[in-house]
Amino acid sequence: MANDLQQTQLTHFDRDGQAHMVDVAEKQDTHRIAIACGTIRMKPETLAIITQGTAKKGDVLGIARIAAIMGAKRTSDLIPLCHPLAITKVQVDFSISTETNSIQCQAQVETIGKTGVEMEALTSVQIGLLTIYDMCKAVDRGMVMSNIRVMEKHGGKSGDWVSLIDQTTPDAA
Repeated sequence: MANDLQQTQLTHFDRDGQAHMVDVAEKQDTHRIAIACGTIRMKPETLAIITQGTAKKGDVLGIARIAAIMGAKRTSDLIPLCHPLAITKVQVDFSISTETNSIQCQAQVETIGKTGVEMEALTSVQIGLLTIYDMCKAVDRGMVMSNIRVMEKHGGKSGDWVSLIDQTTPDAA
């Protein structure tokens, strides 16, 4: 009984509860899109360094954007059971909020294939935020990354999905 439940709900486990890579050979190639986001909060002085471009390591958001793109491309190297994908697009955008002393990273990842790109979008966001942390930790070790989530996905057998989380609500952390 538990194995049946496990097999229907957790696709990365076989009948015996052993981890395995899901076989996607029989799935149809479709255009797949995933959008994820997350936030990093910091001291006002740290945000000023980023927005004024005075960080000692260089253009924080420019470098974080490149890192986020690289993260999406390397997801299958980092997450053991992810399929390597031929990604067709990665778009990374940052939104700065002086009211909350935060930066939101949003990544949109696309492919034409047999499996979705949610993990690639989530990895992209997290690597982008980690890069901001790395570049600014000398002045602010207390930065907090939060609310990393998939916002929406499109394509595949299950079709479209959009998060019900109110995107205008500030992060709780």
